[in-house]
Amino acid sequence: MKSIESKASEKLKVLKGNEYFDELSESILKDIAEHMHLREYQRGDVLFWEGDPCDGLHIVEHGSAKIFKLSPQGRQYIVRILQEGDTFSEVPAFDEGTNPVNVEALETCRVWVINNQKLHELIMAHPVFAQKVLVNFGKMLRGMVRMVSEMAFYQVTHRLARLIAEMPQEKSAPHWTQEQLAARLGTVREVVARSMKELERSGAIKVEDRRIQIIDQEIFNQWLQ
Repeated sequence: MKSIESKASEKLKVLKGNEYFDELSESILKDIAEHMHLREYQRGDVLFWEGDPCDGLHIVEHGSAKIFKLSPQGRQYIVRILQEGDTFSEVPAFDEGTNPVNVEALETCRVWVINNQKLHELIMAHPVFAQKVLVNFGKMLRGMVRMVSEMAFYQVTHRLARLIAEMPQEKSAPHWTQEQLAARLGTVREVVARSMKELERSGAIKVEDRRIQIIDQEIFNQWLQ
């Protein structure tokens, strides 16, 4: 990890485009900008481990990273793939606890960090910001409930289809390996490989150079039901 020099204009652009800060005034954003800095990580670098102290709210400037949990046996479960513009570490940043997950860079990536103390000051001083925090925490809770429901009630092929539906279809988007898909779905690579073949045989998708492409939306939608 290394710190990167950044301009005030770059910081303001990030804040104005972020769902937590986009309704705050220019003067408030300039104050926040003084308490944020940019870090660069290389592929394989761990941004932080579960249990580490949290030093602030994180926003991905460039590149991608994975949020994951580890079982006592060392098995990995991917909670989320982070991409440009994504915000993470909200919970420990606001509740002053330790990080509940691990985060690892999947490629060279740059991440903004906004100081914890400044976030707490914003909540106390600006109701608009506090409301934004509540709304976004509600979205995260709904997402976790949906994830638990899928794990409980859907077979792997259906869960894989739902995950594919959330993936960007652009060629430039990061490609998931079968190991990463398995870690995200809570299964093993062999099961993912069989499910992928099942989706291909149905005519819903095709896989070329590890890139998953939806080729028949109508057939694919049937797997989402």
